[in-house]
Amino acid sequence: MSLPHAILTALLEKPSSGLELTRRFDRSIGYFWSATHQQIYRELGRLEEAGLIRALPSEVPVRGQKKEYEVLPAGRAQLARWVGESQDPKAIRDPLLLRIRAAAVVGPQGLAAELRRHLELHRRQLAVYEAIEARDFPPERDSDEDRLRRLVLHGGTGLETFWLRWLEEALAEVEGMAQAGSGTGTEPDPGREPDRPAGAG
Repeated sequence: MSLPHAILTALLEKPSSGLELTRRFDRSIGYFWSATHQQIYRELGRLEEAGLIRALPSEVPVRGQKKEYEVLPAGRAQLARWVGESQDPKAIRDPLLLRIRAAAVVGPQGLAAELRRHLELHRRQLAVYEAIEARDFPPERDSDEDRLRRLVLHGGTGLETFWLRWLEEALAEVEGMAQAGSGTGTEPDPGREPDRPAGAG
């Protein structure tokens, strides 16, 4: 249900055409709620059919002209209801975590390079967030709207900081295993499952 609410939020901030909306998703909302251009256009049609948004009338109709949408009162009311609703956090589904779990049974060959690659990706994303804060949220911008938008951005920077710290720990562990293996010349017995604490998966 969150994509229509993301679109309603963006249109309440600024009426936009479908093309403008996809560009705004690419550089703002898409950082924490991604959607393809096709999904956005499809959802615009559904919201219009449901009477939550409307295409603004054009003063000079032109064939092929991009329609610009605005939110109707029913759309604003639905978004306001949704803001106050209860929703449980979603479970993590990250392929890298599953890959590390798989490495526990087949070995971590090639895993260190992938961890380094992820480290670089998260460093770049953190730099993007920090640049956005420096550009868009100077100290003098202190309205309620700006404070809430900054809070979302801080969620992103906090997640990137967590991933960087965890990836550095994971890389140190994996590289340490490789050095220990090359130093002793022994490998763990693949047929023996290691002892696990009670309750471990």
